Amino acid sequence: MTRSQQYPARLFMITVILILLSLNSVPSISAHFFPSNASIPEDLLKNATSNPWSFFHQLSGCHAGEKYEGLAKLKSYFQYFGYIPDSVSNFTDEFDDSLESALRTYQRNFNLNITGQLDNQTVNHVVRPRCGNPDIVNGSTSMNSGKTHNTSSNHIHTVSHYTFFTGMPRWRKQALTYAFSPGNQLTDEVKAVFSRAFDRWSTVIPLTFTQTDSINAADIHIGFYSGDHQDGEPFDGVLGTLAHAFSPPSGQFHLDGDENWVVTGDVTTSSLTTAVDLESVAVHEIGHLLGLGHSSVEESIMYPTISSRTKKVVLATDDIEGIQMLYGSNPNYNGSSTATVQEKETGSSGAHRRHSTWDLSGLIVAFGFVALLL
Repeated sequence: MTRSQQYPARLFMITVILILLSLNSVPSISAHFFPSNASIPEDLLKNATSNPWSFFHQLSGCHAGEKYEGLAKLKSYFQYFGYIPDSVSNFTDEFDDSLESALRTYQRNFNLNITGQLDNQTVNHVVRPRCGNPDIVNGSTSMNSGKTHNTSSNHIHTVSHYTFFTGMPRWRKQALTYAFSPGNQLTDEVKAVFSRAFDRWSTVIPLTFTQTDSINAADIHIGFYSGDHQDGEPFDGVLGTLAHAFSPPSGQFHLDGDENWVVTGDVTTSSLTTAVDLESVAVHEIGHLLGLGHSSVEESIMYPTISSRTKKVVLATDDIEGIQMLYGSNPNYNGSSTATVQEKETGSSGAHRRHSTWDLSGLIVAFGFVALLL
């Protein structure tokens, strides 16, 4: 084939590559960030999506031994969070012994009336937005197994309910780094939220957290994703599961990109019923990254649920005692509240978008390949 004959073939290949690049470089929404209540669009306020679990309200009042449409979905919910073994499948709409047992354990973990029935108190709790990490791992739970402590000064008995992952995994170094998924293209203002969240933990333990630009070299990887993001724990849209993080030394921290995240300002006064405080969720998930499981103490950061339009960022005594069991105390920690962590807010705000895997580096490589063809 002569050079003049090869040219049309090369031109065709170049055209195909450029078309693929143009298709894949179209940005997709990574997450919805709002610096304040005033920045939330009117259209979003009018069309707020309801909780994916709101259907469970219809099951309130169900009793054992009866059949109700939708109970199979509720059983799947309880299995996802560890209350029904993974070995059980083919759920029916029968209110059977497995569901009653799951309800009793759930009610015990969350300090509800232990009835084994779907009373209003239990259903209202089940539908709350929450962390995607399970409450029960490998069939065992310790959320509500109290640990009695004696304070040395006045001999007062206190009870804690902090928990750990199986085997009590923890980081074996004190200087940890974290990085954000490059595709999310987060602003400095959003990144500052995570910096404050890390500071709340480093105030009480001898660990430091430093941001790095290298996602591959970082100990902790933070990213916003939607739906199935290939880690076995898909997100479910607005509210429902808000985020999840894996135990040390995984370092994987994922947040649902479909949530309406409030970055700064008073989320409690938001007119958007689905507004979620980003820092509150970040502080909770960092607890998982460090090795803490869920706690049944409602005031604690490691309590599994948090309602929308709620801000909860101050470590409770239960959180501090648990994390110091793993890492010891920061020598500079004086036992005061961690609410004194300084605000670090910089940069711009607004809706941010995630580019596909064809980012700038991908474009450079592709155009280099095109040059070789020429």
